Amino acid sequence: MRIAVIGTGYVGLVTGACLADFGNDVIGVELEPARLALLERGELPIYEPSLDVILKSNREAGRYRFTSDLESAVQESDVVFMVVRVDVGQDGVPQLDKILEIADRIGRAMVAAPGEYKVIVSRATVPVGTTDRLAVRLGAQAATAGAGRVAFGVVSNPSFLKEGNAVEDFTKQGRIVIGTSDHRAAEVMSRLYAPLARTREVLFVTDSRSAELSKYATSALLASRVSFMNDLALLAEDVGADIEVVRDVLGADPRIGPKYLFVGPGFGGRLLQNDIKSLLYAATEAGRDLAIVRATDEINQRQKRVLADKVERVLHHLDDKVVAVWGVAFKPKTADLGEAPALVLIDRLLAKGAHVQVHDPHALENLKELYGDRITYASTMYDAAVGADALALVTEWHSYRRPDFKRLFKEMRTPVLVDGRNVWDPSEMRELGFRYHGIGRRP
Repeated sequence: MRIAVIGTGYVGLVTGACLADFGNDVIGVELEPARLALLERGELPIYEPSLDVILKSNREAGRYRFTSDLESAVQESDVVFMVVRVDVGQDGVPQLDKILEIADRIGRAMVAAPGEYKVIVSRATVPVGTTDRLAVRLGAQAATAGAGRVAFGVVSNPSFLKEGNAVEDFTKQGRIVIGTSDHRAAEVMSRLYAPLARTREVLFVTDSRSAELSKYATSALLASRVSFMNDLALLAEDVGADIEVVRDVLGADPRIGPKYLFVGPGFGGRLLQNDIKSLLYAATEAGRDLAIVRATDEINQRQKRVLADKVERVLHHLDDKVVAVWGVAFKPKTADLGEAPALVLIDRLLAKGAHVQVHDPHALENLKELYGDRITYASTMYDAAVGADALALVTEWHSYRRPDFKRLFKEMRTPVLVDGRNVWDPSEMRELGFRYHGIGRRP
């Protein structure tokens, strides 16, 4: 098929590259000149494992190209994906101006060059009812061309991709949701996704409102598991229990399972937290109180302060102390700092007069844009630990899981480890001479 993907964030790029890899002809639409120039040089504006390889091979094969000409891309395509960033205010209100503006431009492009039937796909995470609004906007544009001249269908196709694992998520999707009341549009999308849905069990064809709500519900439920475990971990500390033992017991129950039960310093990710804010706003507008979702958000915001509390408590004060931070991206295998717990820790350390030395495999350039010369950026994880009074592990990159602890012990001024991900064995660390502090671990 001929496909246009409007938006080149990580969802847009992964969607375009993977669809091209399955033999489709894809046009990526990017309206920002600097970003477009980067993509046309074959460079990526984001870090996402394996994406560079797929992008390069499909560009060389002529199946994936980029343009700023949205109208021509729409006119050339059978399916048009809108993968537009939807910002969310602090009050949880989604800002739909950009996606509605794009819909108007798509509508005018179809009117200017009416032709074959097109499917317009909303890939962004949007409030329930937005796909219906988009259909009305597109229909209003099409009406100016006269009845029957412009034929199109509108679909909600929410993304369930995880940053750092997006390529594999796309090619091995556990569910593909197609939300539309237009049978022709549903058939087109089913054909498009057929190579990814060899068994029909992964394909869910439903109405657009159920599709939109399913994305918010997924995010909220996964987040609630994380917040539940983080809340329980603090209780474990209070009563002298070990949360890792509790986690193993919970995960052994087939009704619960082991996934998303890991304890940490709170979850980050702008998209996930925007989903929660937007869902809470939608519930309020509908006169409902989603108490579990609200508690999930409150617990998470509190949890982001836990590491700073531990570091300050262990060191007694932070003024002129040197604190090493390993990992600042909100999760491994990404350079994204969106709502990352490490930022809360760094802000607190700086506010209390500490000197901060940071290492991250991929996120340091993004971090420099936020902090400039206020912190030290280390080229290796061991450089970050030189002269440190404490080391805080925040993001569990693989390279941090089994470092050379003897070398680490020598580099640090005071051998204090604050393990924000519970990846190190407390007994082993203490045998090596470290003062170890995890989250919810038995003292």
